[in-house]
Amino acid sequence: MGKISPVSAKYVVHTSIQIEGTVDRPDIIGAVFGQTEGLLGADLELRELQKSGRIGRIEVNTEIKGGKTEGTITIPSSLDKTETAIVAAAMETILRIGPCNAKVRVLNLEDVRISKRLFVIQRAKELLREFTEQVLPDSQEITDEVSESVRMMEICEYGREHLPAGPGIDESEEIILVEGRADVLSLLKCGFKNAIAINGTSLPESIIPLCAQKTVTLFVDGDRGGDLITKEILEVAEIDFVVKATDGKEVEELTKKEIHKALRGRITAEQAKMDLKDVTPTKNGQFRRVESPRVSVRTQQVQTPLAPTNGITTVAPVSRAPKSLITDEQKKKFKQLLEDLVGTRGAYVLDDNMNVLGKVPSTELQGTLRSLKGVSAIVFDGEITKDLIMLAEKNGIRSLVAMNSKVRPNETKLNIFTMSYFNN
Repeated sequence: MGKISPVSAKYVVHTSIQIEGTVDRPDIIGAVFGQTEGLLGADLELRELQKSGRIGRIEVNTEIKGGKTEGTITIPSSLDKTETAIVAAAMETILRIGPCNAKVRVLNLEDVRISKRLFVIQRAKELLREFTEQVLPDSQEITDEVSESVRMMEICEYGREHLPAGPGIDESEEIILVEGRADVLSLLKCGFKNAIAINGTSLPESIIPLCAQKTVTLFVDGDRGGDLITKEILEVAEIDFVVKATDGKEVEELTKKEIHKALRGRITAEQAKMDLKDVTPTKNGQFRRVESPRVSVRTQQVQTPLAPTNGITTVAPVSRAPKSLITDEQKKKFKQLLEDLVGTRGAYVLDDNMNVLGKVPSTELQGTLRSLKGVSAIVFDGEITKDLIMLAEKNGIRSLVAMNSKVRPNETKLNIFTMSYFNN
């Protein structure tokens, strides 16, 4: 007797059977073929359909309980859905099996392709989840990994001592001295290409000429060894600024945010020397701080980051000279110009005599400042940002007037005025 492959079946007929007596499996199979014979015509004769492979092997599962037989009949079919439904309905015409009464009911018609489709969808979800979590990296991770590897490759050697250094050590006007190679790599990851390592506690001879030519920032670890290195190097080289890492941390352990914060808070070499006067060596060569009866008052120095030049990020001190006051006439002029710009997204460029040099869109303001000289003040419909502050300071602009500002007045040496100032 031929049988259909489970792989080629499109539908499966599931039926239940209840028999009032005890029968064997061959009795049930015989009743299925015998009681449906000639019922559906020659084209849907079960024996012929099974021989041709359009009906598969009929599976019967039974269980005897209390002298009665219960079970299921499963019929795989490769017929179309209409013919399969007819064959299924014919099963319910079986009323006796052997000498016993029987009752057959169709439970459901299963579309094998739907079951396979659901399996495919579920499995695809699982595979995609595994692929995303384990194999496919995030685009930002790819960018960071590639950038980090490129920065690692960028580290070079300087001088006859072959000191680890960033690629911008020669062309940069400012350099950062650190203790070791790992510190140079940490600064490279943060975008600082002008760092160079001293590889020890003493200053190599190759660095001494650099210290005389460039602005030098000494960046040491936040421990007593950092104090020792600072004190020794300040005695033999021209150091301009000193930065110390967070207490108990090394430079290579700092995060990107901590490195930028530390460099913004650097102090002058003179101030560092005053602080180190209270540090004396102990018997084991380490340094300890000795309490002094005098009170040392540290002058506050605010640092403002400069725009990166040739990929080199630097910081520079900003003097806190008293800001110039504006006259009532200037205040009235600024307010009038600002009110004229409300909703226009435009900007007025003024000279020293409060004359309007021109009007440009706010989006082209930064490009205008780079090409236009003699600008004293800017009035625009927009928001003052740190980038604009840095560009204005670089071009010698004294006043910025806008609708609002992300920068507080005490964070810059420029005069900053917003609409709220004129409405007070």
